[in-house]
Amino acid sequence: MAATVQFDLVSPEKRLASFQATEVQIPGANGDLTAMEGHAPTITTLRPGILKAIGADTTLAFAVTGGFAEITAAGVSVLAEQAIAVDDLSGTMLDAMIEQARELASMALPEDKDAAEKLVQDMMVLRNHQAH
Repeated sequence: MAATVQFDLVSPEKRLASFQATEVQIPGANGDLTAMEGHAPTITTLRPGILKAIGADTTLAFAVTGGFAEITAAGVSVLAEQAIAVDDLSGTMLDAMIEQARELASMALPEDKDAAEKLVQDMMVLRNHQAH
């Protein structure tokens, strides 16, 4: 049997997932990473993207807008600003999220403009991914 880590995903509203996963694919702010059993302790911020947890008999994928992931040798805990199961994600929801990102970008301070524009671009990639 493959080694597993405890995977927990929570949003401000509720716990979305909690199970033993063989790997967790995380859209980190500094690049994508995959956490598996024995991973070095890491804390990373999330960028908008697809968070995927793969278990022995299930794979769950969530669109996340941001948040944090804490990785240890035995577990991955994700606190997402907003997380929606990819299966439940509609184009309308993504369009609303993109519009919200655009509004935030338009109000961003000059020094935050690049990050705000990147958020819009990441959301557009997420929307294109969802369309396929």
